[in-house]
Amino acid sequence: MQEKKSQINIGDLMPYIRVFRGRIFFSIVLVILSKLLLVAGPYVMKKLIDLLVNQGTSASVSTVAFLLALFFTLQWGGNLLDGMKDYVFSKVQANIRKSVSLKVFEHLMSLPSAFHSDRSTGRVSRKIARGTNALETIFMFMSFNIVPTIIQILFVGIVFIVMFPISFVVTFLIFVVVYVSFTVYVSNRRQALLLETNKLDDKATGQSIDALLNYDTVKYFTNERYEYERYDEQLGSWSGMFIKSIKSGANLNMGQGLIITAGLAAILILAVQHYVHGNATIGDFVLITTYLSSIAVPLGFLGFTYRAIKEGLANVDEMMKLLKEKNTIIDKPDAKKLERCDGNIEFENVSFSYSGEREVLNGISLSVPFKTRVALVGYSGSGKSTIPKLLLRLYDVNSGKITIDGIDIRDLKQQDLRAHIGIVAQDTTLFNDTIFHNIAYGKPDATEDEVERVAKMANIHDFISHDLPDGYQTVVGERGVKLSGGEKQRVAIARMLIKNPSILIFDEATASLDTKSEKIIQQEIEKLSKGNTTTIVIAHRLSIIVDFDKIVVLEKGKIVEQGNHSELLEKQGVYYNLWQVQSKSVDESQ
Repeated sequence: MQEKKSQINIGDLMPYIRVFRGRIFFSIVLVILSKLLLVAGPYVMKKLIDLLVNQGTSASVSTVAFLLALFFTLQWGGNLLDGMKDYVFSKVQANIRKSVSLKVFEHLMSLPSAFHSDRSTGRVSRKIARGTNALETIFMFMSFNIVPTIIQILFVGIVFIVMFPISFVVTFLIFVVVYVSFTVYVSNRRQALLLETNKLDDKATGQSIDALLNYDTVKYFTNERYEYERYDEQLGSWSGMFIKSIKSGANLNMGQGLIITAGLAAILILAVQHYVHGNATIGDFVLITTYLSSIAVPLGFLGFTYRAIKEGLANVDEMMKLLKEKNTIIDKPDAKKLERCDGNIEFENVSFSYSGEREVLNGISLSVPFKTRVALVGYSGSGKSTIPKLLLRLYDVNSGKITIDGIDIRDLKQQDLRAHIGIVAQDTTLFNDTIFHNIAYGKPDATEDEVERVAKMANIHDFISHDLPDGYQTVVGERGVKLSGGEKQRVAIARMLIKNPSILIFDEATASLDTKSEKIIQQEIEKLSKGNTTTIVIAHRLSIIVDFDKIVVLEKGKIVEQGNHSELLEKQGVYYNLWQVQSKSVDESQ
């Protein structure tokens, strides 16, 4: 089963490997030539030793000098070619890691919201980090150890076959086969421990990152000790499994050491016997010991290498599984471009539920004509915030359809659709970058003047210019933690305004603003909505939508009332009750 996984990994990597097949082939040629020279070196040394033993001081100086020079040339030439292989292969390692990382990142960014809402960011991040690091490990060991060692063993085996009796060859082959078989067998059994260790590591890392991301909440509830104990419990499970995997590795190392020692001893005993009986020279004895020493070191390292590659393949497999996650929201082959958007929106009998759970929207039919201002109101859980997610096609409807300018949004290219829609979400998050970057994110090539213009529109320019020491170059911290809720929302509003979309959506956009800023934003929304835009506001505070063209009241996923402020008050229904509750709260606060 484990071998099958390895084959899947190699198959997944083949498209990236094929791009560099020329460099890979050239690297292998360099390795072969390098090992050929390095294996030839000890043979030259054997000739030199035999010459000195047999002829002593009468040996030709020129012959001795030639053999020494040849030995040096072969050894240095082998090292030179090995270094050249590293030069050639380095580009393969770097670019394959880069290509796979980009592919995984691109795929994750293309996946629908349903995928990301079901996954821990910490665990996904850990899988990507381990997978990309494993790629480097695999290629490094394959190029620096596995392939060179195999080639060296083959060359030494050929030398043994040509120069020594069959007993040497058989002993050498038995030694290599037993060593490799033992390593593969034990490593495969150990793989299950490594996989389980990784899973527990993912779980512990995900829990710690989740706690760090929710640092403020931990502080609010004084749950530092609780989070510490949870993390300690997770690490305890991980450490137990990690110790087991270390012990299994130690058992493997001891077994490998025994096999290597026994194999070397057996071949040395044969060499001594042949020398004692006069069937081998001192040069032959030195040749054998040199070859065995040169093989013993990489073979000893081969066990570690094999384990590292097996673990690396498991990590790559976990990362590659992310690439196999299917994107359920994709463009049709004949998807249309939305070059121009008038902003006529229609929801036609739309029903929707998250992952087959309770129905969030049930048979919604809603018309939002061009240049109108529509507000969505209702109690919490009524489905208000789901509507913009469906309009942006972060999720697809279960039934019914949504059209823009008469075209089903499922028939449009997602990039084109979203390019015409600007949204300020209820939960505002910012990048851990400068305020300038966060505002300009709505238009990455925006100029300073454009950024400042929309910042003024969102009533945040003065705060940035006068209250922040670094002005627009102030870094806002992770998720905008250095700004207040109202400041973050105003940055988000500016970011949306610079995009200059045809459809504006404000999802509780003024909820965290003070009264003065709220009125300024209301005035800006009013100015924008009087232009060539369609405006949808999801409002909790009803005072900001009293003059809207249409107010849509939702309850338990259904539209229960529609009309303007006056019409809905006359009905004395759900909207009337909401208005009375909020009016009473305002009066009491005064």
